[in-house]
Amino acid sequence: MASIKLKTNVNRLNGEVVIPGDKSISHRSVMFGAIAHGETTITNFLPGEDCLSTISCFRKLGVRIEEEENGKIRIYGAGFEGLSEPKEVLDVGNSGTTIRLLMGILAGRPFFSTLVGDESIGKRPMTRVTVPLKQMGVKIDARENGAYTPIAIRGGNLSPINYELPVASAQVKSALILAGLQADGITTILEPASTRDHTERMIRQFGGEIAKDNQTITVQGGQRLTAQDIHVPGDISSAAFFLAAGAIVPNSEIVLKNVGLNPTRTGMIEVLKNMGAELEIISNKENSFEPSGDLIIKASNLKGTVIAGDIIPTLIDEIPIIALMATQAEGTTIIKDAEELKVKETNRIDTVVEELRKLGASIEATADGMIINGKSKLTGGTVSSHGDHRIGMMLAIAALISDGEVILENPESISVSYPNFFTHLNQLIQ
Repeated sequence: MASIKLKTNVNRLNGEVVIPGDKSISHRSVMFGAIAHGETTITNFLPGEDCLSTISCFRKLGVRIEEEENGKIRIYGAGFEGLSEPKEVLDVGNSGTTIRLLMGILAGRPFFSTLVGDESIGKRPMTRVTVPLKQMGVKIDARENGAYTPIAIRGGNLSPINYELPVASAQVKSALILAGLQADGITTILEPASTRDHTERMIRQFGGEIAKDNQTITVQGGQRLTAQDIHVPGDISSAAFFLAAGAIVPNSEIVLKNVGLNPTRTGMIEVLKNMGAELEIISNKENSFEPSGDLIIKASNLKGTVIAGDIIPTLIDEIPIIALMATQAEGTTIIKDAEELKVKETNRIDTVVEELRKLGASIEATADGMIINGKSKLTGGTVSSHGDHRIGMMLAIAALISDGEVILENPESISVSYPNFFTHLNQLIQ
């Protein structure tokens, strides 16, 4: 296992970071380019390992995809019917988005395919997708009665369903939408709480139709999608680490460029404001596809807060770095209603608590979140990403305000979503 010595006891962060392309949108742009008709061009694509796994899978499904310089991708789609039976197993690597959304696409294809992933994917629950897809008429076999990879799918004609999601999950919702696009009729999906809506926005961008009324989503099968030019905004989940760093490292001021500001993803910004952060949004670019803008964050006197309820799906990936911010806030922060953290790349409740405690934080796990006591003095230690990119980046930010030496084990996991993370971080250290 590789390890690195992290920068510690930093006095100031200053400068500008151009945030890399959004991971969720990069995945979906490849998928929609593959199932649309014509040549789709993607700019500012995130070349992280997860998104490259998506490209690899669609190449195995017969789609011509060209990777050019500077994050530009060309996809030559021929509609759903242009996909062909893969001669090889489809390996999604560490990507939950790839496997779950791809299952929705493969559900309607009249051929056989098998999906596998890494050790982490092998532990993540898939019944939340396989159960409704089976109701639509798909033949699926997998370990433990459809619960875990490897997953074998024999797709074909799909019947529409009315389905109430048991959990608020954009991945599950998107899988059913992608299957619904191929069904004979109207598929209806009821969400328990609103989740990120990148799939719905992208359907409209590619010329399709999808309706939402409160928490109810309806999609008509048999739609034809048309190729588009897509510019991927920066990933707010990646920006979150620098937003937190700017707020907790003394004397800091950081400008973050081209950050996606989709309202279903901006829970992190709401939490920062609630905690009293000095945060400014400038040059906000509103458009029908994905809004974006530039952010300025300054060193701040943070205060504890309660994070719960409907905001959780809008910041589920940011909770590890929010927990770190809370260790430096005045008072106590309570995070609850976040059981979904248990089935991410790791059980993020346990790993956040375990690793921050190693550095001296006062934090405890609860059944659905954590309780963090503020104004902890962080010290040195050996910590681990546990193979989880967001845990790795959170610990690198924690080291900045730690007094002693901090060693991070398994830092390579960060490349899943932010290959240039350490380059960008080092540029800010004064």
